Amino acid sequence: MGAGKWIGGILGFMTMGPLGALAGFALGSLLDGNNGLFGNTYEKGQVEAGNYDEGQRNSFLFSMLVMASYIIRADGRIMHSEMEYVRQFLRMNFGEEAVIQGEQILLNLFEQRKQMERQNPMAFKNTIHECGAQIAANLPYEQRLQLLDFLVNIAKSDGSVCSEEIAALKEVAQCMELSPKEVESMLNLSGNSLEEAYKVLEIDPSATNEEVRTAYRRLALKHHPDRVATLGEDVKKAAEEKFQQINNAKERIYKARGIK
Repeated sequence: MGAGKWIGGILGFMTMGPLGALAGFALGSLLDGNNGLFGNTYEKGQVEAGNYDEGQRNSFLFSMLVMASYIIRADGRIMHSEMEYVRQFLRMNFGEEAVIQGEQILLNLFEQRKQMERQNPMAFKNTIHECGAQIAANLPYEQRLQLLDFLVNIAKSDGSVCSEEIAALKEVAQCMELSPKEVESMLNLSGNSLEEAYKVLEIDPSATNEEVRTAYRRLALKHHPDRVATLGEDVKKAAEEKFQQINNAKERIYKARGIK
């Protein structure tokens, strides 16, 4: 089966555009397998009835790997801890075969970046911007938030996030029509201080109690795990962990202010 048919059959909105172009290089021979990381192939070359969610999920996963390849190289290095975070995610949710395939996809994307930048130093960055626009046009807001959360966790996996990684995260967020404040919120999710809690809720310590309540309700609504349920149990579980961290931040602020 040809690569074009396989992408058209299962990868949803990745059929065309910059993501489709990267997929042709990055997936390579994986497109011809019957049970690869991205599921089964379809003879008709279109998303069949009942498989829309699978196509959307696979588009989400490949989009995550494309953007991860940009974040991992943001500081000019490929850190073992960042690659291991991706491996663990794939291993826990898809099995050992997916680890091998996912790692190969990332390595292919790193190689594609080198080839593109030999001709034009800005070529891969421009492609990432175009991919972000394609993602923004096709993934719902809540799914883009969850994709960004994965990218933030990859950057945090070595215990610190450097200025280059923060800049790259904010750049990618804006390409996907998300805000820099949402990056700051996610960077502070695992914190324990009151200052970090305010950043999670995307408000200043000077906010009124009513503004705190409003900020929490807004955040809880857009990060609710049910909003990404169609992407699979693994993605929903990650969203549930993030949702709990948001609740923890809210409780710290409520306790400090005596809000009931």
